[in-house]
Amino acid sequence: MSARAYTGFELKRTFRERRLFIFAFGFPVILYFIIAGPNRHVTDLGGTGISLPLYYMVSLASFGTMLSMMSAGFRIAGERQVGWTRQLRITPLSPRSYLRAKVITAYTMAAISLGLLYASGFVLGVRIPAGRWVAMTALIAVALLPFAALGIALGHLLGVEAVGPTIGGLSGVLGFLGGVWFPLGDGVMRDIAEALPSFWLVQASHVSLGGPGWSATGWLVVTGWTAALSVLAAYAYRRDRGRA
Repeated sequence: MSARAYTGFELKRTFRERRLFIFAFGFPVILYFIIAGPNRHVTDLGGTGISLPLYYMVSLASFGTMLSMMSAGFRIAGERQVGWTRQLRITPLSPRSYLRAKVITAYTMAAISLGLLYASGFVLGVRIPAGRWVAMTALIAVALLPFAALGIALGHLLGVEAVGPTIGGLSGVLGFLGGVWFPLGDGVMRDIAEALPSFWLVQASHVSLGGPGWSATGWLVVTGWTAALSVLAAYAYRRDRGRA
């Protein structure tokens, strides 16, 4: 199987999974309308001068894309259970092509999740300059790299029964500590948050709120987590392959 054929097959197969659509796409959008819909006319959230629909659109964009990237773990665990990954290893498909297809699929899902939340925000009256839309989207794409590696690692380390609760729990904790649901003040919680990739993912989305983007610390944290989790993903893949 060629790399291109496998990537195309992976995309088609992924978008046929209804449960994944509900989890990765439906949940963030429904949650957004539940929170922002009744408060669409709140234009000064907590004295910040930011409208509530805008604030929660970008916050849930962070959360939704993080879920989309990590959902690769669900698919990989399922493939391992039915023996699909074992079958792939007897084809000419290289490990690099296999992992690249997983990352491309995860980014495609994240892009759809992001587009749905952008559209939902527009419906509720969110309007920001085009330059901010572009800057926010580009920085979010970079911030998602460690989550792509994490999803692949979890899929190869955990079984079907464990991967769901693990991804759900991790995304909830990372979202909470990253500041998805409320702004983080100064103190110990913020110090912890700044060491996590989810915090910088949220900061990437806050470019649309007039935020400054990332400091040098942000780039170092995201780069460090991406490198460490990529090593973990490679180890998990090799260990799983060695068991075949």
